Amino acid sequence: MPTLDITGVSRLTVFPLHGLSVAYTTQSSDRRGLGDIAVVAVVEPDGVTGDQLWHLAAGMYANPPTTQTQARWILTQCTRARICRAPLHRDLPTAKWTAALTRTVHLDALFANHDILRTGTLTID
Repeated sequence: MPTLDITGVSRLTVFPLHGLSVAYTTQSSDRRGLGDIAVVAVVEPDGVTGDQLWHLAAGMYANPPTTQTQARWILTQCTRARICRAPLHRDLPTAKWTAALTRTVHLDALFANHDILRTGTLTID
């Protein structure tokens, strides 16, 4: 998939995840504003890529997981961080950001209120 470059101003949840700094926000596929697209990205430091999220998710299972299982694990971590407000968690209500999204997964069923997961890297402006 080619890189999808997007910018936005939205609620951004930033949290540590096994050595990564991860940002989570949502987008909507239409004007209803349902937030059905999850944008989960590694906050861009020294050459870290969004692929590392997928490697981390794969490492959480004894047997090789499916892409759908990995996507659900990533979304679970985002939901947990937003709801639980863990230490080192930051909730930025109107953050300006730019993302380079390199992977899109269409979930086979609605999960954590999302139909689509997009991952990559993100810079907070």
